[in-house]
Amino acid sequence: KMTQQMRDLQLAQARKPPGPSSPNAAKRLYRNLSGKFRVNYTSLDEGGAVARAERDRLRKSCLFQSNAALFEAVELQDLDRVQELLKQYSPEELDLNTPNSEGLLPLDIAIMTNNAPIARALLQAGAKESPHFVSLESRSLHVSTLVREAEQRVNELTAQVVNEAPNSDCSDKEKQLKAWEWRYRLYKRMRAGFEHARVPDAPTNVHLSVASSSSVLVTFWEPLSINSAVVTKYKVEWSCSPTFSPLLGEAVVDKLKNLHFTIQGLVSGTAYYVQVSAYNMKGWGPPQAAVPPFAIPSNWREYDGRAPRRRGQAEALDHLLGQVKTVHQHCVCHEPCKNQPQSRKHSVSKSLKHLFHPGSKFLKTLKRGLYLTAIFYKDDNILVTHEDQIPVVEIDDTYSCLLMQDFLWFTKVSCMWDEILWLRQCVTVSQSSCSCILQTRFKMLLAISQMQGLLGIQDLGQVFFEPVKDKQGNILIVTLKEVKTSQTFESVRWVPICKLQSGRKSVSSPEEPTALDTLLVSIQDKLAYHQRSSHALAPGLYLGYLKLCSAVDQIRVLVPERLPNVLCHVKIRSNPNVSREEWEWLQKMVSKEEPVPAESEAEASQNHLFQELQVAIKELMALLNIPLQEAKDFRLYSQEVLDFGDQVSFLLLLPPSDDVCTAPGQNNPYTPRSGFLTLPLQIFELGEER
Repeated sequence: KMTQQMRDLQLAQARKPPGPSSPNAAKRLYRNLSGKFRVNYTSLDEGGAVARAERDRLRKSCLFQSNAALFEAVELQDLDRVQELLKQYSPEELDLNTPNSEGLLPLDIAIMTNNAPIARALLQAGAKESPHFVSLESRSLHVSTLVREAEQRVNELTAQVVNEAPNSDCSDKEKQLKAWEWRYRLYKRMRAGFEHARVPDAPTNVHLSVASSSSVLVTFWEPLSINSAVVTKYKVEWSCSPTFSPLLGEAVVDKLKNLHFTIQGLVSGTAYYVQVSAYNMKGWGPPQAAVPPFAIPSNWREYDGRAPRRRGQAEALDHLLGQVKTVHQHCVCHEPCKNQPQSRKHSVSKSLKHLFHPGSKFLKTLKRGLYLTAIFYKDDNILVTHEDQIPVVEIDDTYSCLLMQDFLWFTKVSCMWDEILWLRQCVTVSQSSCSCILQTRFKMLLAISQMQGLLGIQDLGQVFFEPVKDKQGNILIVTLKEVKTSQTFESVRWVPICKLQSGRKSVSSPEEPTALDTLLVSIQDKLAYHQRSSHALAPGLYLGYLKLCSAVDQIRVLVPERLPNVLCHVKIRSNPNVSREEWEWLQKMVSKEEPVPAESEAEASQNHLFQELQVAIKELMALLNIPLQEAKDFRLYSQEVLDFGDQVSFLLLLPPSDDVCTAPGQNNPYTPRSGFLTLPLQIFELGEER
């Protein structure tokens, strides 16, 4: 960009004030930007109008200088500085797509000097080419004009410097001459880059797949050769004819962070041909047909007209629960609670003060019995009572029933924290039977209500997948909840976990730690499990592995520790949809008695899903530490594709029928490597729903 002196001499009506016009000036600007212009606005007085005006002025000055710095960094081919500015400022703050006084944008300079790394960085930030260049002729004329004017200015300044006697004015002229000589070389380099460039080659790896019953997905890569000019956009075209005549539609892809495009609004069962072409400053290159050349929008459910498994299930359950409530609303047991509000809306800061009230009923030590503890955490801190204890309440001090079934019932109750009062009233009616199970579950509901009342919080979080036990007969049911609010609570103790662990003084011997000791020692693992169990899979089609093991009172399922709410899995591809043609092929393959040879089956070798499955099965076997030769005895579950929403789907890989579920005492020949655990099946189902 031209200096202030240049603008006074030639461009008095320029749209934008220019930045520095030489490498030395650019370096000075970088130093200024890192110091003078990086203002701490939060230190200004927000309450005064003068302070706000001064802040706005400084902000505008900073943004102007950052825009000037971006142009200079591109002209000097300083990739690191360009990336730093793009990270520090938004495209709007940088005026990324506003032309300068020469009618150029940063992207124009980058692509015409053939600086591919800087051009790609600008493109990913949303940079565009100058709107002045509506044709090849307009771009060529514009650059030639810049070269001619710069050359003319260099000649004029050279003559003035030669003819004038040495003085201060002559020194200024020499500085201007150096700046114009540098700019003249830049414009000539831009013109040479434009003249030597050619249209880009066709994109590579253009792949077409079926995205749904009404859409197809096309993915592609950059051309192998860009012919000395960076590709700035792509064009996707589609037609029902292999000759693309007539053309049904086209779309321009100018967001180049991810090279893909979904063509929507198509007719199911109709074949669509797709091709993609690339564009640079010299124009559009030749199109590249997709592989396969056409795709037919469809979904695997069309194979037999099957409806989604979960369609209407949530609504049906809500309706059923409403009917149950209606039947019980006039019950005598509900009279005491009619005058009570359904929800007590205490502020968290007020209600948490119960933790520190001397009359609270949290337990300090455990006797033999069944207990409930609630762990609330934020970052590396944990919520404790006024006595630095994790909140614990008693469920039953004479517990003698089988724990697992009651525990699994408790986990289901955790999906209805807001309905505990109603559940208590319902269970009260049934106590006349004096059932041990019903009495225990009623005590569980009482303990939940007590914990909610003492904490002032209804939602106690997620139940940890197994209770904590000790040799003294104590059993702890643990709930976990992350507090993400940044609000500061009065009189509430958030104690660092490490401090709580080191400060725990157990009354038991080290050889026989209590359940609370065991909980504190393993609390980091439990918090990690809670955080990982809320993570979601990225969109795509996955190959899952179903492996069960049974015990006396439960069935457990193998899951990865890093994502315990999902089966062991590997990703097959990013497109979650399985088309009707793919599902039909899969049914034929599964129905064959002999395995499909990878080399001799011509049809299968051409099937992209077959190749993807081969890669996924090898990866999954390695992950599970199962010899690859054993995979020939495994089976693909061919009854359905497991859909989890619109973005995630699973194909299931099953061991031989005798090995799907390992019985107690049965030897499992293949032990997975570290990084796996087994969850009770009901716990896994609840985590999956979450």
